[in-house]
Amino acid sequence: MEEKKLTLEKFQEAAKRVKEVTLETKLVKSDFFSAVTGGEVYLKPENMQMTGAYKLRGAYYKMSQLSEEERGKGVIAASAGNHAQGVAYAAKCYGVKATIVMPTTTPLIKVNRTRSHGADVVLHGDVFDEASAKAFELAAEHGYTFVHPFDDFDIATGQGTIAVEVFDELPDVDVILVPIGGGGLATGIATCAKMLNPNVKVIGVEPVNAACMKASVENGKVTTLPNVNTIADGTAVKTPGTKIFPYIQENLDDIITVADEDLVVTFLDMVENHKMIAEGSGLLTVAALRKLDIAGKKVVSVISGGNMDVITMSSVVRQGLILRDRIFTVSVRLPDKPGELSKVTSVVAQVKGNIIKLEHNPFVAINRTAELEVRITLEAFGTDHKLQIIDLLAQKGYRPELVSTNI
Repeated sequence: MEEKKLTLEKFQEAAKRVKEVTLETKLVKSDFFSAVTGGEVYLKPENMQMTGAYKLRGAYYKMSQLSEEERGKGVIAASAGNHAQGVAYAAKCYGVKATIVMPTTTPLIKVNRTRSHGADVVLHGDVFDEASAKAFELAAEHGYTFVHPFDDFDIATGQGTIAVEVFDELPDVDVILVPIGGGGLATGIATCAKMLNPNVKVIGVEPVNAACMKASVENGKVTTLPNVNTIADGTAVKTPGTKIFPYIQENLDDIITVADEDLVVTFLDMVENHKMIAEGSGLLTVAALRKLDIAGKKVVSVISGGNMDVITMSSVVRQGLILRDRIFTVSVRLPDKPGELSKVTSVVAQVKGNIIKLEHNPFVAINRTAELEVRITLEAFGTDHKLQIIDLLAQKGYRPELVSTNI
């Protein structure tokens, strides 16, 4: 590895500097996840930052390290949303013109908030890598100073201030879980944490369909994925950082992956148990808790961001309820006679099922008076309750069949 670019002195300097703009995100003890895992689980709620994510740390520290000449040229960045807001806000603090290139798939809330901080937004490409290529093109054309979202030592230093704060509050932490997109956050936290306590375990978490860092570590070199596909848009990166990669290799203890379905149900856990909104990337470390043996250990999950638009939130809630068997649809057969539907609904009511939608299909048989189909969408308390409802319908002769739920 080249001469050390990340030092404890710089992390400590950055920790003081970022306090000029960051909100205090004290650790939140999670009784729920502690009970589920047998560990002592704490959440580091960076989703509560004024820009909705940790990215302000790296962006602000980077801006503080630029020369007057570099600031005078104006800055440009590429981002799926959170780095965009961080750079835009930091640039505003320093009176610097900012241009941000964002993928066309970026949630509207992130685009609007970036603009609200005074930045010019250019929408280009479907994923970060395509937006990044456009940003480099514009930087060369206009002479802007490029601020990379993760492959930059000042950025990684700013992000590593999270580790400083974790150890200030919980000096005997055993495990820190950190989400990985391009690797800047993981680099900063892992490197700083190992300097503060070489025995702490730092584990990275990636979406299973966007695991560029895991592939790179396994291959021993920076590796580009052919494509990425995940609801965790903030970590939908094909190629991790090359400058920071040696620090990942040296300081990160492990990388695990999480499926989108796990993120969906974890969203429900966070809302119901902590009244906290976290975006897909921010949920990675929380979803990972169920995949690790952390019994008896003090664990910190870094919640990296909470910028999720309302439409996405609505979709995630619906899918989460379906995956948790709290909403399901069952098809039953009955004669097309007055009072038959009332009999079915009374059966459901006996076991406290709550009907939220009925669909009537009279064309499943030639003689519809003999048989028609009714699709019933219900709310249940969970899997056991769902099975109880289905069993009772079967006992009453309604031949229940589970079908795809569309709500």
